Amino acid sequence: MILIVDDDSAVRSSLSFMLKRAKYEVKTATGPREAIDIVRAESPALILMDMNFTLSTTGEEGLTLLKQVKIFRPHVPVILMTAWGSIELAVQGMQAGAFDFITKPWNNAALLQRIETALQLSSPVGGISEEGRELKRGNIIGRSKGLMEVLNTVGRVARTNASVLITGESGTGKELIAEAIHINSERAKQPFVKVNLGGISQSLFESEMFGHKKGAFTDASSDRVGRFELADKGTIFLDEIGDLNFACQVKLLRVLQDQTFEVLGDSRPRKVDVRVVSATNADLRKMVAERTFREDLFYRINLITVKLPPLRERREDIPLLVRHFADLQAQLNNLPHTDFSAEAMGYLSRLPYPGNIRELKNLVERTVLVSGKRLLDVSDFESQYHREDESDKAAEGTSLAGLTLDEIERRTILQTLDQCKGNLSQAAASLGISRAALYRRLEKYGISVGG
Repeated sequence: MILIVDDDSAVRSSLSFMLKRAKYEVKTATGPREAIDIVRAESPALILMDMNFTLSTTGEEGLTLLKQVKIFRPHVPVILMTAWGSIELAVQGMQAGAFDFITKPWNNAALLQRIETALQLSSPVGGISEEGRELKRGNIIGRSKGLMEVLNTVGRVARTNASVLITGESGTGKELIAEAIHINSERAKQPFVKVNLGGISQSLFESEMFGHKKGAFTDASSDRVGRFELADKGTIFLDEIGDLNFACQVKLLRVLQDQTFEVLGDSRPRKVDVRVVSATNADLRKMVAERTFREDLFYRINLITVKLPPLRERREDIPLLVRHFADLQAQLNNLPHTDFSAEAMGYLSRLPYPGNIRELKNLVERTVLVSGKRLLDVSDFESQYHREDESDKAAEGTSLAGLTLDEIERRTILQTLDQCKGNLSQAAASLGISRAALYRRLEKYGISVGG
C-alpha cells in the first residue's frame, strides 16, 4: 500500500489515479494527524508526502511528520513533494531521513520510476533475485574483499533505476564500474553514454548536454543532438561531476529532477528516460559544506554510493591485473606471451601506486613493449618505473599530515607542472585528468603558468 499525504484534493486525486492505474493499492490522508493514525495502524510500502499543510509554507509540519513517521516506521521509504522554489525544504527532509524528493508539477513517468526504485531498494532483498544470476563484470579484474563488496553492491542495484555515485581516487576504475551497472541493468541493450564533465566549458554545457538547433548561436551551423537525448532509454555516465561549476549544476539538476530538457533554440520541452550514474574523485560532502556543490544535486545523484578502494588496499589483485594487462598488450600488438619471475611479481605487488590501476597498467604495458622479452624480471620493471619521483613522493607523504584535500591537490599540481616544465597537456595526462579539468583547477587554486 502507498500512502499519499497532501491537503490538496486535486493532488490526492491525481496521484491516486496514476498509482491505481499502475496496479498499486493506495490510501490518502489530508494532513499529519490522519497520516500518523494510518501509519500507527499499518505499515505502508511507501509514503508520498507533501511538505506544507494548512497555510504554512515553512515546511515545519512536513519535517515534523517525517520525523514522526521515521519513529513508527523507520524502514518505510518516504518521497517528499515540494515546489521547485522551496527545494531547500526537500534537502532538509533528505537530511532527516527521506528517501527521495520530487518537485511539483511532477513528471508521471519519472515519479513512477522513482517509486519503483524506492520499493525495490527498501525490500529485504532489494527487490532482486540473485539466484542463478551471474554478474557480468566486463573488464573488472580481481577478487579481493574490497572489490567483491563493490561488485555485490553493483549486483543489488544494477537492475533498479537508482542513481549511483561512484567515488574513489583517480585511476581506480570508476568508469568500469559504471559500465558494469549498465550491462547488468534492464537497459543493457540501450545506449551507454559517457560524458566527461571536467572537459566541458560552461559556455558549451547546454549545447553539449541538451543539443541545439541550427542558428541557435553564431557557430551553430547545423542541428546537434545532446548527450541526454543520445542516452534516452539507456544510461548516462557523468564522470568528474565534482568539476561542474555552480551555474551548470542548476541546469543539470533540472533535467535530473523531472527528466525533461529544452534544446537550445527550441523552447519545446522534451522528455527523456535515462538512468544516471556519476563519478568523482572529489569529496562532494566537503564541497557541499563549502557551498561549491549544490546540496540538492548531491542528494539527487547519490541515492546509492559505491566507493572504490585504492589499489594499495587490494594488493592481492595486482598479479591478476598484471597478467590481464600483459595478455591484452600481446593481443593488441601481436606479441608473444609474456611471463613474470616471482621476484618481478613481488616487486610489482609492493609498489605504492598513487595513480592506482591506471599507473600499474601503464607500467606493465610500457615494460612489455620496451623489453621485448618473454620472461620479465625485476630489473625490467625497475628500468621503466620512475624511481626519481619515488623518493620525492615518499618524503612528501611524511609531510601531508594535517593538510586538507585541496592543499594536497594544489601541491600535487604544482609539482607535476614543475616536472612537466609547464607543459599543460603533459601535466594533465600525468595527473590523469583532461586539459580542461586542469584549467579549472589552476583557476581554483590561483596557479598561473607562464608562456
